[in-house]
Amino acid sequence: MSAKIRRFLVRRQPETPCLVVDLDVVRQNYEALNKALPLATIYYAMKANPAAEILRLLVALGSSFDTASIYEIEQVLAAGAPAERISFGNTIKKQVDIARAFSCGVRLYAFDSEAELDKLAAVAPGSRVFCRIVMSGEGADWPIGRKFGCEVDMARDLLVRAAGLGLDPYGVSFHIGSQQRDLGQWDIAIGKTAMLFSALNDAGITLKMVNLGGGFPARYKTEAPSAERHARAIMNAVTRHFGNDMPNLLVEPGRFMVGDAGIIQSEVVLVSRKGYDDDVRWVYLDIGKFGGLIETMDEAIKYRVRTQRDAGPKSQVIIAGPTCDEADVLYKRAAYELPVDLKAGDKVEFLAAGAYTSTYCSVGFNGLPPLKTYCI
Repeated sequence: MSAKIRRFLVRRQPETPCLVVDLDVVRQNYEALNKALPLATIYYAMKANPAAEILRLLVALGSSFDTASIYEIEQVLAAGAPAERISFGNTIKKQVDIARAFSCGVRLYAFDSEAELDKLAAVAPGSRVFCRIVMSGEGADWPIGRKFGCEVDMARDLLVRAAGLGLDPYGVSFHIGSQQRDLGQWDIAIGKTAMLFSALNDAGITLKMVNLGGGFPARYKTEAPSAERHARAIMNAVTRHFGNDMPNLLVEPGRFMVGDAGIIQSEVVLVSRKGYDDDVRWVYLDIGKFGGLIETMDEAIKYRVRTQRDAGPKSQVIIAGPTCDEADVLYKRAAYELPVDLKAGDKVEFLAAGAYTSTYCSVGFNGLPPLKTYCI
C-alpha cells in the first residue's frame, strides 16, 4: 500500500467496501513498462479498470488502448484518446458495434473466425485486422482458455481471406494467460507467430505486427517474475525468431498497469466457528465474489491481505463474503491466516486489488451497491 493511500484512508475513513487507486503508481507502472519494452506500443487493456481518472492520465502519457466493447471505445474517446490509438481487441463483436466503432474512426480490429471477418469486411472496409491464435495458458494463475483465438493453420487461411475481402491483414495476436509465471511461454507463442509470418509471406502477404497481449504480473500472495524479466524474455524470443526483420510490437497490459496501484478496504462483519471442536474460523467480510473479488474463483488469484491486528498471533481461517449465496467463499483451501483477536468492525485490506475488481462487481445482488472507487 502506498503512503498516499494510507493517508487517504486515515483522513477520509471512507465507507467500506471501497477501492482506492493511487494514480502515481499507475504512472510509474506505465513508465516502467515503456522503459522495459521501448520497442512496443502500449495498449492499456481498459477492462482491467476503466475509471475516467485512469483513462485521462494514460491519454496524457501517450498510451494507446485495447477495448472490448463499443462502450469502452466511447469511454476512452470521451477521455480524450484519438481513434487512431484505439484497438477493438475483442474477437466477439456485434456488427452494429463494429459499424459504430468504424464511424468513430477506429481502424484496428481483432478476429479469430470466418464469421467475424465477414462482419469486419461488411462494415469496416479497408481496416487493419489481426488474427488471434489460441494458447494453452499453461503457467498462468488466470488462464484464458480456448474461448478466444484459433489454431495457426486456420489463422493462416483467415489472414489470406482477409486480404481477399479488401481488409489489411496487419498481424497476429495471442495471450499467454493473465498473471503468467512461466517465462518460457513467450518463446512458444512468439515462435508460433513467426511460423505464421513465414506461411503468410509464402502466400504473398507481408504481416507487420505482433500483438503480445498481456500476462504481466501484479504483486499477489505469491511472487511472480517481474515485468522486467517478462520484457527480457519477450525481446530474447523476438530476436531469436524474427532476427533483424523486427515486426511492430503491441502489448496490452491491464493487471500490471493498475493492479498494484489499488487496494480494497473492507470490514469484518462476523467471525464464527461451525462447531465446538472446529479449529478453523470463518471470517465474513462486507465484500465477496459478487462485490468485486470474482478472481478468487477457484482461488486462482490470491491477494495479499492485511489487517490492523497483524502484530499478534494468527490462525487459519476461511474467508467469505456477505451475500446469501453458497458460492460466495473467497478462500477455503489456500490456508490463509488472520489474527486470532480479529472481530467484527475491524478493517481488512486486499492489496494489489486495482485490476479486475470494480468492473467485475455485480449491480444490486442482495441489494448491495457497486464497489465505490476513489482515484487519488
